[in-house]
Amino acid sequence: MAVEEEDTATLGEVEVGLADLGKRLRGLELQSALSGEYDSGNAILSINAGAGGTESQDWAQMLLRMYLRWAERKRFRADVIDMLAGDDAGVKNVTVTVEGAHAYGLLHAESGVHRLVRISPFDANKRRHTSFASVFIYPDIPDDIDVKIEEKDLRIDVYRSTGPGGQSVNTTDSAVRITHLPTGMVVTCQDEKSQHKNKAKALKVLRGRLYEHYKRERDEELSKLDGTKQAIAWGSQIRSYVLAPYQLVKDHRTGEETGNVSAVLDGDVDRFIEAFLFKPPDAKTATPPGKETDDV
Repeated sequence: MAVEEEDTATLGEVEVGLADLGKRLRGLELQSALSGEYDSGNAILSINAGAGGTESQDWAQMLLRMYLRWAERKRFRADVIDMLAGDDAGVKNVTVTVEGAHAYGLLHAESGVHRLVRISPFDANKRRHTSFASVFIYPDIPDDIDVKIEEKDLRIDVYRSTGPGGQSVNTTDSAVRITHLPTGMVVTCQDEKSQHKNKAKALKVLRGRLYEHYKRERDEELSKLDGTKQAIAWGSQIRSYVLAPYQLVKDHRTGEETGNVSAVLDGDVDRFIEAFLFKPPDAKTATPPGKETDDV
């Protein structure tokens, strides 16, 4: 009607209203997608460098920065509770707690192997290298949820913290390492001056990891019962980041891609998270290793 009557004012109002309605609808769709058991809660993020030494360790640190910047954009609180520095650069592994509305539901889409292709800054011959790092996301399980951990199944070691010191952080045996004997899982925490606080944080991480472990076992068992074979997302290559010879980030599960690599590495990963969350469940499988070219 506004077009027919050449009423530009009304037409402008309609366009603004449609844009607002689109945002509200997207928000409702996202809320519906984040309806899992622990989707509304906090998350525990773990990044591990793959084989390749300094290259992969530097890539792991780049991913750490990416997720810290993402959390900052979301106004989430992110705390590094354990980190093992690389031999020459980067990090070998790092654990971060992320607190915010739907932190787990959003970040869970990032679980898997992330691949980087670039001209190596560590190669004097300026050759192109491919590096891998794995990202694991665990729910921060509330204390009232029963994840059975028996004292007899734990080996608890204390040791002196490493890294930046000051105020007794690395001058006393405050760091804690907990080994869950039945599964072999090992978690550590060394960011607090108090051994008791580090133990409590380490147990929280262990609870989240055990929940994911038992859930994965259950899902695999159900998969066998219905005769289907499902890809395990945390162990599959999910995304490639190409910095040379061209610029591209591509998610192999959804086909979502962008040439603005700098923005993605600066924390702009919502487009990939939302593409995964809105993808039909039967399409949420990663590209099998070996099924893609070196340049994606």
